[in-house]
Amino acid sequence: MSGERDADGADGADDADGADGADDADGAGDTAATAPGGFAVEPADPDDRLDVLRVLDAAMLETDPEVVDAAIDAGDALVARFERTGAVVGALVATRPEPERLRVDAVAVRRARRGRGVGSALVAAAVRRAERDAGVSVVSAAFDPGLRGFYEGLGFAVRPVDAATDATGRGSDRLAGRVPVNGRDRS
Repeated sequence: MSGERDADGADGADDADGADGADDADGAGDTAATAPGGFAVEPADPDDRLDVLRVLDAAMLETDPEVVDAAIDAGDALVARFERTGAVVGALVATRPEPERLRVDAVAVRRARRGRGVGSALVAAAVRRAERDAGVSVVSAAFDPGLRGFYEGLGFAVRPVDAATDATGRGSDRLAGRVPVNGRDRS
């Protein structure tokens, strides 16, 4: 996956993760948490695969179905579900590039549901899940400048991505965010 899309109304930006407005989302996967506006954030299950792919595709994110499958299997994919209908209105896919780092790889919310705290609730739930995993020391994300405030509002320290660490090797205006969890960060 190469980015994340406007998770919370930051029109047209890629690679978002954020956390405002979620009630105590359960990151362990046994219960769902109610997010603002009648949405619940919960771990994705294999039956959610197609919905997750559709939400990410609608946000024009490059999505590798194998990465989505692996995240679902590992419990590192979350969905925001409209409680009244059960429809998936948002999705977050995280990966573990190193065992101690959870990277928010993609997060997107259906256009009609943006700006209501759904993206923030998804990212907040991912951070809470990481806090319950003693092996994780940091949650990270890479995103476009338009999402700086979104990530900072969720407690992420933000810095520019330099050419040496940019996956393209060309440098860019993209930003990287990270939030330490479990009282440690091996920056």
